[in-house]
Amino acid sequence: MSERVTMTPPTTDAVDLNAPDDIALADRMNAGRQQILNELHKVIIGQDEIINQVLLTLFVGGNSLIVGAPGLAKTLLIYTMARVLELKFSRIQFTPDLMPSDITGTDLVQEDPATGRRQMVFAAGPIFANIVLADEINRTPPKTQSALLEAMQEHRVTIQGRTYPLTEPFYVFATQNPIELEGTYPLPEAQLDRFMFHMVIDHPPYDEEYAVVRATTAIMDPKLERPITGEDLVAFQRLVRKVPVAEPVMRHALDIVRASRPKSETSPDNVKKWVSFGASVRAAQYLILGGKARALTSGRYHVSFEDVRALAHPVLRHRIITNFHAQSEGITTDILVDRLLEAVPLPRSGM
Repeated sequence: MSERVTMTPPTTDAVDLNAPDDIALADRMNAGRQQILNELHKVIIGQDEIINQVLLTLFVGGNSLIVGAPGLAKTLLIYTMARVLELKFSRIQFTPDLMPSDITGTDLVQEDPATGRRQMVFAAGPIFANIVLADEINRTPPKTQSALLEAMQEHRVTIQGRTYPLTEPFYVFATQNPIELEGTYPLPEAQLDRFMFHMVIDHPPYDEEYAVVRATTAIMDPKLERPITGEDLVAFQRLVRKVPVAEPVMRHALDIVRASRPKSETSPDNVKKWVSFGASVRAAQYLILGGKARALTSGRYHVSFEDVRALAHPVLRHRIITNFHAQSEGITTDILVDRLLEAVPLPRSGM
């Protein structure tokens, strides 16, 4: 006989289907999402899956890494997103000589014209924005990359023993070029783990690429409208966390993550053979949070198994570290995620 999958009782802060405020906010979130898509497509042609993952990042309140060859509109996408939302945008071009203080800011000595006394005044760096684009993040040494860690996790910056909160909403989107390896530095695992998604942007199909060439070689002056505000995004993030999750769905997300660890009793043989380190607990958290946002944007108030499995690749591909055997055999983390999903099948359900 098949097992019955039952929903666990929702917590007291779950989305209330009878509460006009919750339903109205969910409707506004979906309407705002569609309006954002319409505005983005005035500038960005195609790349629907990447755009969808960027929107999920916004609704969850995370940070994301976008990896792709030059000329695929990585920077343009995030810049256009900031324009559509009218949020404070900051682009940091990462270079080998970039210093941590170039990101966070520093204390400067200034003289008071009235008294002639000198005092230390904090000059805020480009991290003090709503959307920060870390362009070609792997072109700067790990010491400078680490300047983003506290901001990405705690949404604050500590300088000279003083802590400065960042204005909400706050997001870090980083780009990386997978082709050029000379003069680049790998991102520390601790920083990679703070990215909700690792998105891979590829060359578009022929028809879309033709449309890109045609549009970008003519005059482009789209009028972008502002569908939602920063305050709306903060409210959406709170709503996403209120979406209930059935216990079997949450356990399924955790089972996938735990199976990625070679020392786990549940890991398949290919993980034990090809993986040095598996995904952290943040992977399970982001599978659930991403699943909640995906459910809401699909018009549902519960997370399904498919919501979790659909996000497995962008959530896990940068959290699984392969060993020499995998690299020598051409086994990528995407292949490993495919094998994980095969090894951790959907639970049986029945009426």
